[in-house]
Amino acid sequence: MRYDPSRPAGRLLLTPEDKEAPERTRRLCQLRLGAHPDPALDDYADRLAEVTRAPYAMVNFIDLNRQFFAGLHLPDVAPPVVRPDGSTPVLGRELPRDHGFCPHVVVRRKALVLEDVCDYPRFAGNPVVDEFGIRSYLGAPLIDSTGTTLGTLCVVDVEPRPWGRPGLETIKSSAAELVARIERREADGLPLL
Repeated sequence: MRYDPSRPAGRLLLTPEDKEAPERTRRLCQLRLGAHPDPALDDYADRLAEVTRAPYAMVNFIDLNRQFFAGLHLPDVAPPVVRPDGSTPVLGRELPRDHGFCPHVVVRRKALVLEDVCDYPRFAGNPVVDEFGIRSYLGAPLIDSTGTTLGTLCVVDVEPRPWGRPGLETIKSSAAELVARIERREADGLPLL
């Protein structure tokens, strides 16, 4: 973990140390993942959002310095989060590595369920809480047959959500299915999905 001194007092941001980042970055390059949006992964995120009834869903690949949402589902109408200057944030395809909860999932190599991120001081101070109004998170690691955690499959909401065991099972099985699809394409020598 590291402390980020640029955060205001009382808002510590702890980002897990990621010793596997160099190997993950090599593997992502080998698979040609994490550099460009992929319409098939967008479709996958759309289906996951529909199944979980979540406003946001992402297929997220994490390299040395950033997170890249190669698959992204956004709500039709963005939640009314307004910055002090009156502007509204827009979630794009990329976030710094210390934003959000996916880096924790990658390092833990286990699913993470946060029904209300504000219940967890470690996560409540994360920039996505203030910037985008994220209040709940459900994510699972994408671990391939080489043992590399490529990234995550996740859904988030701007309201607290009781994801429960069904949500956990859905995200874990969806992550396993996506990894199997990626590996089938690799074995066949085809572009991603």
